[in-house]
Amino acid sequence: MTVEGRTVGEIGAGLLVLLGITHCDDEKDARYMADKIAGLRVFEDDDGKMNLSVEDVGGSILSVSQFTLYGDCRKGRRPSFSEAARPEQAAPLYEAFNACLRQRGLHVETGVFGAMMDVELVNWGPVTLLVDSRVV
Repeated sequence: MTVEGRTVGEIGAGLLVLLGITHCDDEKDARYMADKIAGLRVFEDDDGKMNLSVEDVGGSILSVSQFTLYGDCRKGRRPSFSEAARPEQAAPLYEAFNACLRQRGLHVETGVFGAMMDVELVNWGPVTLLVDSRVV
């Protein structure tokens, strides 16, 4: 991942996490998301089944703050970002999320909060998941 042509985060095998934070999220949500993502069994075991977590395989996390995940396009032609947390709330929660992952022993690389970033991804499988701390 680069910002203005400078590499700011790079990992090998692991997970790219695009983290959206909404105005009603708090530190409990950040901890929940970190624990959930660290423990998700999305890597293949010796039998080819998704049965191993990023912790199990010794992988890393590339964590990118992504407020546009809360873009609402249901009305009109311009997305509304009213559900996204303001930077003064989102930045500390983004840092808390990353700290929780590191406390679990994971290597975490990050982008630059609020910056325009170029993110490159080599996807080793057809898996993209949405994880939410809110129970529906």
